[in-house]
Amino acid sequence: AELAWFLGPAAARHLHAISRNHDPRPVRSDRRRGSFGSQSALGSSPKSGADLDARLVALVDRLTRRMRSSGRAGRTVTLRLRFGDFSRATRSRTLPHVTDGTGAILAAARNLLGAAAPMIEHRGITLIGVAVTNLAGRGYGAQLELPLDRPLDAALDAAIDEVRDRFGPDSIRRGA
Repeated sequence: AELAWFLGPAAARHLHAISRNHDPRPVRSDRRRGSFGSQSALGSSPKSGADLDARLVALVDRLTRRMRSSGRAGRTVTLRLRFGDFSRATRSRTLPHVTDGTGAILAAARNLLGAAAPMIEHRGITLIGVAVTNLAGRGYGAQLELPLDRPLDAALDAAIDEVRDRFGPDSIRRGA
């Protein structure tokens, strides 16, 4: 009765049923994830641009490897920042085509980080994260671009993935 007074009768019935483990909603096991992301806490000490870039390279590398192993690609790259005063900011950029390539996603993330550099210098940074959304299957909706050459980035990503599959995830790292 008290829940109905605060929330209304429908919401009260729903919350009461869920609290007693009665949930009529069907379980959906066919849903695929809507995003891939990776983030890293940086601590409170000041970070140089090179330190941030190295951390960004590691995050994007880990993220795109997971995307490739899942057979997914995305278009929207989001940079997540937490500053020294615990405020947060996100910046995003939508790419012209879906990709799981480390180079394309890293370039977009670096552009976003460069645009946020004045805020970082002024407020300090304690966390950096990267996410890719607007997902589709690899190659889905791919628009052919000129020149029609195969991008070298895909070959590099495939070679790095093979080395990690054979020798472990820490066997090779991208340079910053």
